[in-house]
Amino acid sequence: MPPTIHLIRHAQGEHNATRNYEIRDAVLTPKGKEQCRILKSKFSHHDDVNIIFASPLRRTIQTAALSLGPALSRQDVPFVLLPSLQEVSATGCDTGMADSAEDVKRLLPELFAQDELDFDYNKIDASAVTEGWNSKQGYWAYQKEAISKRAADLRNWFFQRPEEQIVVVTHGAFAHFLTEDWDVDDPMTGTAYKNCEHREFVFTADSTAEDAHVTETRQSRTSRGAQEIESDPHVLDELKTVEGVKG
Repeated sequence: MPPTIHLIRHAQGEHNATRNYEIRDAVLTPKGKEQCRILKSKFSHHDDVNIIFASPLRRTIQTAALSLGPALSRQDVPFVLLPSLQEVSATGCDTGMADSAEDVKRLLPELFAQDELDFDYNKIDASAVTEGWNSKQGYWAYQKEAISKRAADLRNWFFQRPEEQIVVVTHGAFAHFLTEDWDVDDPMTGTAYKNCEHREFVFTADSTAEDAHVTETRQSRTSRGAQEIESDPHVLDELKTVEGVKG
């Protein structure tokens, strides 16, 4: 049976608070860390999840680590960084600082205060962070076709995973491409996901390994209620600079 996906948008980053989208690979603000603490206390699946995936950007690593500590403290729960979960735009805040798995390991100690984690951050698996993932070119480009392709590849891959419960920590705009829940005017320029918001998805009955799709559970939709669209100007500004991309 295909897994259930718990999708989480990262907590507030420095770029969200300051509207300075050139901050390279922005980290969480104190408010963002507090949002993680709140999610940690409210998340009811710490004992059920089997694996946690996160974008290799610093704020998503922090969000996963600070929000999901009880799950990550279980030795049988891997913590894996997937470049395909990175945000869509090519602005500084959405461009990864680390060029390789070795760079990720070097940066990890800078992301967390002493005694801030419930687990040893050395368990974080950065092996998929390979050269070119942060180039924002080709497969990683800020183009609808490229973004849709990596989102579809991820859905097909998740569909074939053996785990029952998967957590995915990613970014607001990319979340719409991944789930195809277009409750937003334009996923290239905004998101309906709030910082640190959690939604739950299951695969559709007609999904296959070559063409998988997800739908939000009724309980998830009910629990979050109607969501206002949150504008992400850094994505909009980047859109204006990308030749050939239409909103």
